[in-house]
Amino acid sequence: MRILAALFAVVVSFALAPVPAEAKKVLRLTIQLPLKSVLGQNVLQFKEEVEKATKGEIEVQIFDSAQLYDDKDVPKAVGTGQIDLGVASLARYVGDVPAVDVFYVPFLFDSDAKLRAAVAPGSPVRGPLDEAIAKTGARVLWWQAYGGTVLLTKGGQPIKSPADIKGKKVRVFGKLLGTWVTANGGSPVNVAGGEQYFAYQRGTVDVGMTGPDTIKSRKIWEVMDTVTIANVASIEFVVVINEKVFQGLSEAERAIITSASTNAETKLRNEFAQIEKEAIETGRQNKMTIYAPNASEIEAFRKSATAVRDEFLKVAGELGKKVHDAALALK
Repeated sequence: MRILAALFAVVVSFALAPVPAEAKKVLRLTIQLPLKSVLGQNVLQFKEEVEKATKGEIEVQIFDSAQLYDDKDVPKAVGTGQIDLGVASLARYVGDVPAVDVFYVPFLFDSDAKLRAAVAPGSPVRGPLDEAIAKTGARVLWWQAYGGTVLLTKGGQPIKSPADIKGKKVRVFGKLLGTWVTANGGSPVNVAGGEQYFAYQRGTVDVGMTGPDTIKSRKIWEVMDTVTIANVASIEFVVVINEKVFQGLSEAERAIITSASTNAETKLRNEFAQIEKEAIETGRQNKMTIYAPNASEIEAFRKSATAVRDEFLKVAGELGKKVHDAALALK
């Protein structure tokens, strides 16, 4: 009887024990830039909105400053499920989707209106690219504006013309930008975003190519002293999520993720002109020389890109021609 009573007590104790709450879901996100950067703050906004809307049932863990993956490794890492979400330069998808380089055809998007039309969700330029990226196993959640490409130098000598690139090693972050550098007599050096400060510091490259916010977020004035506002190309980043991870969420959770993504994209896009201005001004305040090419110099830069556009159409295939023609049709 004592044994039966003891067994009964054990059964009762299990029955009355509190049922543990269902474990919350954790989504890990990698980004190459510091959390204090514009793109870092943008994903932080996404994290806070998702966690609030799900009442903490989904936690977004952000690993910034390339703690886990360099920019160039993000497409594969997210596509294969090594990590749930990632931020990568659009140019990093050129190996899988050569047509993404349409945004790096120099001077193709020569106004903010054209760029906004091109990057709008479902546009004839962006829509086909998002669909193509999806075939890598990653779903595009939103695009992040990062401004027009500026050129960085040291020694107080700005890049005033394509001829100033000749004989110099230039940091690039995409194949087509490398083609442009080569066409103008320079030597392209592919340097990940997280490594560019040291590349400038060590003299690995003579000329930098980056977005304006990098000047501020990475204190570029410590290693370069001159900025040429050339707007060679429009820098776009994409935030992607592994498709299997996305489909593993409930319908309500997917709706929250989608809504937070839309809000993050809209806010950043609307604020970026001011962000660029402040970043350039920060460089000026830290003794950098800021040079804006005049109309004739810009025209010389445009002419230098003709061969690059032809090269893009040659290698980007049918999809490349489709999005290029769509870009030309924008007003």
